[in-house]
Amino acid sequence: MFARSVVAAFVAVPFVASTAFAASCTRTYTVKEGDWCDTISAAHNVSTYQLSTVNPGIDAVCHNLNPGSTLCLGTDGEDCTTTHVVTSGESCDGIQSVYGINSTMLFTNNPQLHADCSNLYTGEVLCVASAAHVVAAPSATSVTASVIPTTAAPTKAAPTTVAAITSSAAPATTSAPAGDESDDEDLPFCDEL
Repeated sequence: MFARSVVAAFVAVPFVASTAFAASCTRTYTVKEGDWCDTISAAHNVSTYQLSTVNPGIDAVCHNLNPGSTLCLGTDGEDCTTTHVVTSGESCDGIQSVYGINSTMLFTNNPQLHADCSNLYTGEVLCVASAAHVVAAPSATSVTASVIPTTAAPTKAAPTTVAAITSSAAPATTSAPAGDESDDEDLPFCDEL
């Protein structure tokens, strides 16, 4: 009995979500066989993040789309229709340059992106508007679009080395000469570094 109730509640989640957004939803789409989030986003000028945020019933890897169900594509006042489909080799800097937007605007409208843009993937659809159109996530810990689909390819190979951060004020570590262990007064305190 309990298992059936849980299954019924899980199946009803997408329908409850679409009902909750019905009043403010300005565009909709009916899911067809073979659809997945990025193809819907690309075909209808809606970012991958926006699609997942206004449809909280979509799972993190977009495996639970049901043909015939209705998705909200955008909500009143928070609907970015200026989008870009990421292709292989692209970077956030390059996308910003093409659309004439700064990093603040790119990351504001696409909060799923990491600060170093390391999770950008081929096929992802980004909002590239010059004004803020971000849709607030249902909760602070729920950004489903941040999960990269298992079939996605990164836009670039990850760097193999990380540059070391050095400070010119930090003294080199050396051992003190024998018998001179009390001569620490010329060393800077931690707050002076």
